[in-house]
Amino acid sequence: MKEYKEKSIEELRKIIADKRNSMRDFRFGSTGSKIKNVKLGRTLKKDVARVMTELTLRAKASKNK
Repeated sequence: MKEYKEKSIEELRKIIADKRNSMRDFRFGSTGSKIKNVKLGRTLKKDVARVMTELTLRAKASKNK
């Protein structure tokens, strides 16, 4: 989480887009049994959730000011 606190909102949105693309590639790659790391999907999903949590916290903080 510390690494996401240092990034700007635009960078966080770009990270989310990249992780979601990777997650889509993982899902479609797993149907052909090309994926060796089966935990990658879970890790990507958690990373997206962490970044989205940081964006939500920032939105709430700016709303309260």
